[in-house]
Parts: sequence; structure tokens; C-alpha cells
Amino acid sequence: MAVARLDNRAARRLFMDRHALLEQPSGSAKCDELLELITRLGFVQLDSINTVARAHDMILFSRRPSYRPTALKRLYEQDRNLFEHWTHDAAVLPMEFYPHWHLRFQRDAEVLRKRYRNWHRDGYEAKFQHVLDHIRDYGAVSSSDVGKDEKKGTGGWWDWHPSKTALEYLWRSGALAVVGRSGFQKRYDLSERVIDNQYLPAQGSPAPEETLDWLCNAALDRLGFATSGELAAFWATASPTECATWCKQALADGQIEPVDVTQTDGRSRRVFARPGAVEQAAALPPPPGRMRVLSPFDPALRDRKRAEGLFGFHYRIEVFTPAAKRRYGYYVFPLMEGDRLVGRIDMKAHRQPGGLAGTLHVTALWPERGVKWSPARQNRLEAELERVRRFADMERVSFADGWQREPL
Repeated sequence: MAVARLDNRAARRLFMDRHALLEQPSGSAKCDELLELITRLGFVQLDSINTVARAHDMILFSRRPSYRPTALKRLYEQDRNLFEHWTHDAAVLPMEFYPHWHLRFQRDAEVLRKRYRNWHRDGYEAKFQHVLDHIRDYGAVSSSDVGKDEKKGTGGWWDWHPSKTALEYLWRSGALAVVGRSGFQKRYDLSERVIDNQYLPAQGSPAPEETLDWLCNAALDRLGFATSGELAAFWATASPTECATWCKQALADGQIEPVDVTQTDGRSRRVFARPGAVEQAAALPPPPGRMRVLSPFDPALRDRKRAEGLFGFHYRIEVFTPAAKRRYGYYVFPLMEGDRLVGRIDMKAHRQPGGLAGTLHVTALWPERGVKWSPARQNRLEAELERVRRFADMERVSFADGWQREPL
């Protein structure tokens, strides 16, 4: 039987549709609408870097320009419709997913206990009960509220004192929940005081096979098409072997079918998709022609290999690369126009002392190879920068001398 084929443009549009990038960026970004968007994406990664705005805020703004950070803060810290935990990295997720994180808690408990011992986090296990009792008696804490008299190691910023290590372990294993952040520092409380009782393990946990089925189905629905390895990487809870076993059974049951996706270099890549996905992709409308600034941690770019295969866009963040060795810059934003990634821009919000509005300063822009930076494209860029300027609460946009660069 012939295997269905998904051409490159249709594959891009299907993938973009699942990531809320195919429709016009507009609409409400408050309460129910914001929760619906995050549920559609699956999660929103959190990151502390704030050159223009934090990654999670840029991710949501790029899809809903009316979004403001206070809406996410309310949804997370007041309404308790989101919880924070790990996928491939720290993220906020819809609270309805919480029961399927019980398996993650169990697995993290086993893995981290061994890992922390190997990292010589000596003494952290003896702090568990002390930390839990302190929080029970005094309420939510941050890492700076505990272990003040404890000695840190010499391993750098990640070499926590024992009570900080205990906090992280108790959170990752489910005993504690993060109730919010102050200056991006996590605040922890007892899960039983934060999470609605119906979602807690005490009320029963889904069977492991039920959670694994949910993880694979939910990942596939958010990717549009995927290999078993990509399904595993999406939530980073199920193992590649578990996802390969799921794919084999789902294929036998007719839940999925093999599809060959054409990459930008013309090669084919065998993946799995829902029956009818090829026809659905062919019927999708073209995306809006406007330009968008994407976060380096945008879920559409999280899988760098997929982004390169679908869009021909090779991207590596250079935050931890010494300045002299950077190809582009410290924190460079990809530029999406229609269904193409057309360039990348190095810019920063320069705020005045006291947090007063300042300047959104563009240092450099590199078009992708084969992309002509026409006057019309420049107008679309300037319109997007004006939207970003307002979002970042800057007074104006400025450009460095020689900011327009040649493709690298």
C-alpha cells in the first residue's frame, strides 16, 4: 500500500496551524481565551532572560498582540488554572493536565535522587521534613527564605545549599507546588494547599499506561505529525521506547498512519499522522503575510532539527557562547513572515533608570539566504517592531549604524 505524502508547504502549514501561527494574530488574551491558547499549545516555556520581554510573554504576544503579562500572572497565581513543572524545561501547563504529571513526579523522584547524590548535594534529604514543616507553619517560601546558615558548594550558580536542593526535589517529585515567581525566583507551597483536591494523587492517579497513551496522543495532536522520538521529546516524560511501542499499537489499531514529509532539501522523512491529516493540510488557508518576531523558545522552534527540516532555518541560541565566538548575537529573535522564516534580528529594550520607558534598539538584522529585503518587507518589519515597542513599553525604536547585514 502506497504511503501518503505531505509536501513541504502543506507540512509547514499543518505544523503552524497546530501552533496557532496560521491564523491572523488577533483576539482576546484574557482568562478563558488565554487558557484556551495555552491548552492548544500544550505548555509555554518559562525563561528568565529579558532582553525585550521574557520568553513566555513573547510566545503569547506573537499569537495575541493584545496579551499582557498580568493576564498570565492572574491565570497562574490567582485563578490557579495553570501549574508549573517540567516538560523539556520549566513551563506552565493547564491544571487539567496535572493528573498526568503524577507519573512525572514518580519518575523525577527516582532520577533526581540519584542525580543529586552524584552531584554531591550532600545533606539535602535530611532537610525534607524541616522544609515541609517550615512551609506548613509559615506559608510559601523561596529558596532565599530557607537554609540561610547553610554552606553552598563551589560549583557556581547551580551548586545549591541543601535546603534549596530539598525545595527543588520536593517540587519536582510533587510534594510542593510553585505558586508564582517574584523577580523570577520561584515561591513554593504545599501542593495540598495549591492544587485542587480533585487533581491530587491522594484522589487516585491515572494508570501509567493511561498517562502514556495521553502523552502520545496529546503530543501528536499538537505536532500534526511526528516520529516516535518526537512524541517522546514533546513532554519529555515518556521514553523513546515507550513511544515507539505506542506507535506500533496505534498503527495496528488504525489511530495513526505513516506519512512521508518532504523536507526543504527535497528529501523525505517518514513520520506518523492521524488518518486524513494530508487532506486536512491541503485544505488549510495560507497564513497572514504580516511579519512576527518569535521568541527563541517558541514552541514552533523548540525542536531545532524539525525547524530546519521544515523551514530550512538553522538556529542555535548563543547565550552561553563567548561573545567573540558568536555567529549572530547573545539573544537573536527569528522573524516569521507568512509560512517562512525570513531572517533573525538582534535587538534589546534599553530601559531608563527606575524602569521608565526607553528605546527598543536594533543592533543587526540578517535575512536568510535567498530572501530579498525589499521596501515592502522593511515596512512589514517596522510595523512589527512598532507592535513590539508598545508591548515592551518603549518610547521609540532605534537602529544601529550598519544594522542591515548580509546573510551568513
